Amino acid sequence: MIRPATEADVAVIVSIEAECFGAAAWSEQLVREHLAADHRIALIHDDVAYGVVSVLGDVADLDRIAVVPSVRRGGLARELLDVLVAESSAERMLLEVAADNEAAIGLYESFGFSTISTRKGYYPGGIDALIMELRGTLEP
Repeated sequence: MIRPATEADVAVIVSIEAECFGAAAWSEQLVREHLAADHRIALIHDDVAYGVVSVLGDVADLDRIAVVPSVRRGGLARELLDVLVAESSAERMLLEVAADNEAAIGLYESFGFSTISTRKGYYPGGIDALIMELRGTLEP
């Protein structure tokens, strides 16, 4: 069940981060900051997935969406994205994704995101970042 993430979820989110992102995982302090910020929406699905979006005015930024590997490809990322988009109430949403992350790119494109720019060598190992955007009423 998707619900708002709270301070009580910090340890679980840190664990999800470590499992999904390894050395690039957010620190406990960064997770706490994201949960505490007024302009952010943080959601968690049981102990296996979470997402965070920052909303400033009419623009939302998808900061993070993570699903532990053992339950991927079951629709959890899409469910989280559905709720994050709906709750953002923004006119557009932006995100960055590694150009070699085919699964995430496929999800975002199926949701209506389009690539608007590329940041060359943005990620470790020289991997490009795709900047993707969803415009309009932000309903999936």
